[in-house]
Formats: sequence, structure tokens, C-alpha cells
Amino acid sequence: MNITVAIADDHAVVREGIKAVLQKTTAGIEVVAEAANGQQALDIARNSPADIYLLDISMPLLNGLEVAERLSRMSPQCRVIILSMHDDKSSVEKAFQSGARGYLVKENAAEEIVQAVREVYAGKFFLSPEVSRYIVQDFLGGRGQYVRKARFRDLTGKEKEVLQLVAEGFSSKEIAGNLNIALATVQVHRRNIMRKLDIHKQADLVRFALKEGIARL
Repeated sequence: MNITVAIADDHAVVREGIKAVLQKTTAGIEVVAEAANGQQALDIARNSPADIYLLDISMPLLNGLEVAERLSRMSPQCRVIILSMHDDKSSVEKAFQSGARGYLVKENAAEEIVQAVREVYAGKFFLSPEVSRYIVQDFLGGRGQYVRKARFRDLTGKEKEVLQLVAEGFSSKEIAGNLNIALATVQVHRRNIMRKLDIHKQADLVRFALKEGIARL
């Protein structure tokens, strides 16, 4: 039986490249769906779930980390591998905090993707060699677990969505339309976000979102 894979990345050339590697170099892996943003990835999970989700860490509407969190709640049996341009410790920590079981640096993803899919499908974890050193460092330092920033943890799922859209430059009216909620509700979410994060200026809110990898420029 084939391992079914869904690829979510806002760059079509990346999706095509990964798809070509999976379909050309190995048997037993089938790409069954593609998405250009986080919301489409969730729609796929609801309508035709896959075994493995390859998620870009930075996508429009919903980033890969938020999608991973939601997938872990919606469908605990599915498994997520995060794709990222970054190999910094913070990005790796956030990925596993969000429920991912694999982390691939895009630069070398073509060489590692088949192994990653097979190992994660088998219930194992997979890390690109570039980032595995962080696990060793934490073990040697006696800190063996990841801790999410308390301020960000306090945000609800909907508040995280609003925060990402705010950072991506959407107006409150546009956010209300995207999320299918009332404008007044968006404004309440924005006030709650600023209160919980102790941030009082729009520019500081955007900087926070970018620094934490919630959104990108």
C-alpha cells in the first residue's frame, strides 16, 4: 500500500520539485494533493486526508506551524514534516512544539525527502543533519525538552490566525472576510492579542510575528 503525501508550499516550483523526487526515485509513495497555502492544506485534511503532510513553515493565510497544530488535533494519525529555509534552533523548536515529526531544510530536501517520509510514516522522527545538533546540545545541557514562549502560548488559535494576517498587512475588514467573522470580532481579537503579548503598537506586533516565524515579509 502506498504512503500518501500532501505537499503544501506557496511556491509551485518547490511543490513540483518535491513531487518529482518522490515519484521518480522511489516506489510506494504517492503525492495525492497539493496546496498553495495553509487553509488549503486544512481543507485537504478534512476532505481527503493523507498519511504525511509536507508543510512549508511560511505560507499565506495559515503558516505551517499553525497547520501542524490543527492537524494534530483534527487527525492525530497523520504526520507532519516541516519544510524550511532556516536551520536555526528557534525554528526547529517551534516545529516540534507544533506537533511535527520531521524537519527538513529546503536546501537539501531533495536528498533527504524520501528517507524522511519513510521514517516519519514508520512512527520515527526525522531531522536534517544541519539541525540535529540542537537536539544533542539540549541533551548535553540537561534541558531535554522544548519550551514555548509563555506569551505566545496564551493566544487562542483564532488569535494566532488574526496575528498572522495582521503581520501580513491585511486590514481588519479583510481579516474579517478571510476568516468569515464579524469586523467587531476581529477588533476584539486584536485587542486581546496586544494585551496578552503586552504590545501596544502595530509595528511592534508585526515585528513580534516576524521574529517568532508566525508570518513573513
